[in-house]
Amino acid sequence: MAPTASSPAVAARMSRQTSRDTAQELAVRRILHGNGLRYRVHVPVPGMPRRTVDIVFGKLKIAVFLDGCFWHGCPQHATSPRSNAEWWRAKLDKNMARDRETTAHMSAAGWTVLRFWEHETPGDVAHRVADAVAAERAPRGTA
Repeated sequence: MAPTASSPAVAARMSRQTSRDTAQELAVRRILHGNGLRYRVHVPVPGMPRRTVDIVFGKLKIAVFLDGCFWHGCPQHATSPRSNAEWWRAKLDKNMARDRETTAHMSAAGWTVLRFWEHETPGDVAHRVADAVAAERAPRGTA
């Protein structure tokens, strides 16, 4: 049997954790919108129930994920809680495996998948997203 949250208080706190419209998401979206880019938010991942993309440029098939350092295992900032360590390790490993599976699924379907960590500055993230959008919109050279 899989381990459970260490207490009802921890389980309740986790259930209230925001997973959408985070400060970084809002800041990145504000910059993109201010630069004239239009997108959709929280779009379901095609063919994968209960998974969503944070920012989507649908016609261009560009998916942007803004991953929290703790929840998604940032190599620079991830921490491992000491209390109920086995449960946390299993949960965080499952999150990272789900991220890899989602990226592989979308890439195989022809999507450009961009993933960013929450510690990256919104301006840098927005710039890299805008570059990807511009590259996708650019006319293809003829060979």
